Amino acid sequence: MRFRELSDGEWEFIRSLLPPRARTGRTGRPRADDRMVLNGILYVLVTGCRWMDMPVKYGSYVTAWRRLKRWQREGVWKRILEALISKGYLMGRLSLDRVAVDSTTVEARKGGRS
Repeated sequence: MRFRELSDGEWEFIRSLLPPRARTGRTGRPRADDRMVLNGILYVLVTGCRWMDMPVKYGSYVTAWRRLKRWQREGVWKRILEALISKGYLMGRLSLDRVAVDSTTVEARKGGRS
């Protein structure tokens, strides 16, 4: 699968869903840019490469891996997915036509109802 970096519009949508930068008086290395790191995370997940093979332009692969895990623990990925699903419904690009009584079967179609 071919990787494509986040567009400006995609980044603007996701940026507000990420945790804010900590405003402590900590010293040391400044926090790596969220958009750069997120593109690195997506690069590894989309291409299936090893973390250590992530292109250097996305920063440290260790930072990307740690942020992936931290955002997973903090529920950031779940928030992003829920926001994307909600946006899909609002834009008419996603609909759930049928849900089984026991909630184990869901039929979804792209493009809204016909």
